[in-house]
Amino acid sequence: MSHPRGELSARTPRFVRNALVAAIGHAFSAGLVVTAALPQATLAADVAPAAAPARKTYDIPAGPLEVALNRFGRETGLLLSFSAEITAGLQSRGLRGNYSVQEALPLLLQGTGLAAVAQANGGYALTRKPERPEPAALPPVVFDSQSNLPEVKVKASMEQETATSPVIGFIAKRSATGTKTDTPIIETPQSISVVTADRMAAIGATTLRDALAYTPGVNIAPYGPDSRFESTWFYLRGFDTYNPGPTLDGLSLRNNYTWAVWQTDNYASERVDVLRGPSSVLYGQASPGGTVNIVSKRPSSEPIRELQVQLGNYGGKQVAGDFAGPVNDDGTLLYRVTSVLRKSEYPVDGIANDRVYVAPALTWKPNADTSLTLLSHYLRGRAGVYSRVTREQGSLVPNPDGSYTPASTFVGDPKFDHMDQDQWAVGYNLEHRLNDTWQFRQNLRYGRIKAGLDEVFSGTSYVTVNPANLNDPANFRIINRSSFGSHETARTLSIDNHLQGNWTQGIFAHTVLIGLDYQNARFDQATYYGDANAPLNLYAPVYGQKISISDPYFDGTTRLKQTGLYGQWQSKIDNQVVVTVGGRYDRASIDTDDRASAVITSQTDGKFTGRAGLVYLAPTGLAPYVSYSQSFVPTTTINPVTRKAFDPETAAQLELGLRYQPPGTRDSYSMAVFDLRRQNYITNDGNFQPRQTGEITVKGIEMEAVVEPLRHFNLTMSYAWTPTAKITASSTPAEIGVNANGVSEHAGSLWADYRFNSGVKLGLGARYNGTNHGISDAASTKLPAYTVFDVLLGYDFGAWDLKLNIRNAANKTYLTSCGYGSCYYGDVRKVTATATYRW
Repeated sequence: MSHPRGELSARTPRFVRNALVAAIGHAFSAGLVVTAALPQATLAADVAPAAAPARKTYDIPAGPLEVALNRFGRETGLLLSFSAEITAGLQSRGLRGNYSVQEALPLLLQGTGLAAVAQANGGYALTRKPERPEPAALPPVVFDSQSNLPEVKVKASMEQETATSPVIGFIAKRSATGTKTDTPIIETPQSISVVTADRMAAIGATTLRDALAYTPGVNIAPYGPDSRFESTWFYLRGFDTYNPGPTLDGLSLRNNYTWAVWQTDNYASERVDVLRGPSSVLYGQASPGGTVNIVSKRPSSEPIRELQVQLGNYGGKQVAGDFAGPVNDDGTLLYRVTSVLRKSEYPVDGIANDRVYVAPALTWKPNADTSLTLLSHYLRGRAGVYSRVTREQGSLVPNPDGSYTPASTFVGDPKFDHMDQDQWAVGYNLEHRLNDTWQFRQNLRYGRIKAGLDEVFSGTSYVTVNPANLNDPANFRIINRSSFGSHETARTLSIDNHLQGNWTQGIFAHTVLIGLDYQNARFDQATYYGDANAPLNLYAPVYGQKISISDPYFDGTTRLKQTGLYGQWQSKIDNQVVVTVGGRYDRASIDTDDRASAVITSQTDGKFTGRAGLVYLAPTGLAPYVSYSQSFVPTTTINPVTRKAFDPETAAQLELGLRYQPPGTRDSYSMAVFDLRRQNYITNDGNFQPRQTGEITVKGIEMEAVVEPLRHFNLTMSYAWTPTAKITASSTPAEIGVNANGVSEHAGSLWADYRFNSGVKLGLGARYNGTNHGISDAASTKLPAYTVFDVLLGYDFGAWDLKLNIRNAANKTYLTSCGYGSCYYGDVRKVTATATYRW
């Protein structure tokens, strides 16, 4: 829609407009002479992939033409160019049988009045045939199966991609996580990585942490594997994302920094978006390091029928199913049901890892302007508690007698430890277009969790058996342990309302967002910590000892509320410069009623955060950008002077970046230089009094490439250089200069997989993490660097897809972090065989 005043801008001499845009672009890119860092080979990437298979078996049902063409494009990887107007209201008779591309396209278009015209790029464009009587049927084109068919160069079509739609392959081009609007990633002035469902399946990711293993700036296991926090505990740009937690479909999966945390399932996820850096303008309270947004699978107008069976080591057995399609003939009602049933164990006998997960969804589209999608899920988890914590003595450094503790020894108790969780959530996404300019969206979710945790964990001390000889090896065989548990219920409500306006004004294309969101969460919690009991012999462990449980040290209720009013303006100038500016004001409250101590506390904080960014879109596919963003998190620590809670912690980031999408390819390259500071966090002075004077500074460079050098060849590369991750201000001078979170200076990953024409698929990945001196530089010596390898072997034929994934294929023993007397081992080898049948 053109703005009434657009004519005035249109009369501006074009050379003036061009000069203005060029000046902005050249001035902006002058400070980013980093294109030389891109390998020159990428500029000459193969943009004409190998020929498609000569013939292929199809089973595309009759129905809307656009649906049939989309399915045909996905199955062949063919680039089909067409507008929604040209296919509106047309029906396809479907396609069943074995055909070449040249045979299949006329049959799909039969009776529609459209023709497919070959393009120079190897794809096809749809055009209307000249007006003439349509023949009753097109005679079949017969090819000798032994003859040489002409080469057809193909590319996967991305033209129908949205921020929530399925993505074929590894490369996503759009996201709403960084703007809350469906925006091309190349136009977003902040680092974003997208892990698609295809990529999760290829790397064998069974948890959210696994899915992020090849993403730059992410430490997926700062405290090793931990069954309690598989969907929440990882680091982004050196900062913990555990609280307030990730988001699901743009709404917070809020927790209270306790053990009732929302769990997700990769099989039910369409993609995972990683927004690095502060993001409170969009989501309110947020980690300084960034936000992880999981996008659920949604109903589809195209029928989906999939069954999957998995077998793995440690008794792993899983059955999953994904079914979707239209409910009625006119396609106004769509459904999807995704489900998982798992019976398994963690890498210790007797530690269960069982799950039932069901996610029904329904979409109603009564007309072209309105859409209502109902999203829900139910999860029942019955599991033990599995972690790989150990003492620093005997792992990072030897015991005084020179011995090392066996890394395989489990220091908990499989007969006592358990983590049971039941959770469910229901919600909806409502979209309604008010007119040609404005549309309204409302996202809502209500959910409940019931979690029960009981475990035995080890301390850092050994039982002294021979006090007369402290170096006696017997003094380093038995450890003290304690019991811990928390039984919690949580109820959470999240709602996000916003108006989006889109209009053009001469050379300007505007997108305006005005929103109001609200969160209300109640946590009921009874948590205990036991005395030392049930010592364990590390070399001859005996489980099932009597474990004592003490009275709760906290038995109460915490209520968290947040209301945020936000606005955002995106403006694209002559399709070359994109300006993004946003601001938000939040009102957050925390009310706690501790029945165990009869103490009631209440606090309310208000905070404004902002963001601004600029992107230049060069015709060559380069897109340099600069941005500034902020975040905040309230704190419950009481100021000893005012007797009130301290002000919220804050964070701010300055980022300069460069993206590159070579024209004519799907490849994506990105690089970001950032300066991220967590400010106003609480530190204790020499008298152990809290002071709000802390600051942690993280500076670094991140690079990522997700490319398809050849058809059926996926290549993912990432690298993070973090030379600074230190405390730069503290009320304790000795802390200044310390690496607060044990961030390694160097980390990187590489994944490559290739599918041969025979259907065989091979993949290999490597994940590297460099050395560091542990949490707060507290390790007694430097942690060794480590590299972990992952392997994929696959074969697909017809409707079947068979895969074997091996993570940590060499079963390498390595330490992820250490500090204050404890160390954490990384994951052991995990083998998963998957058989998927689609029809």
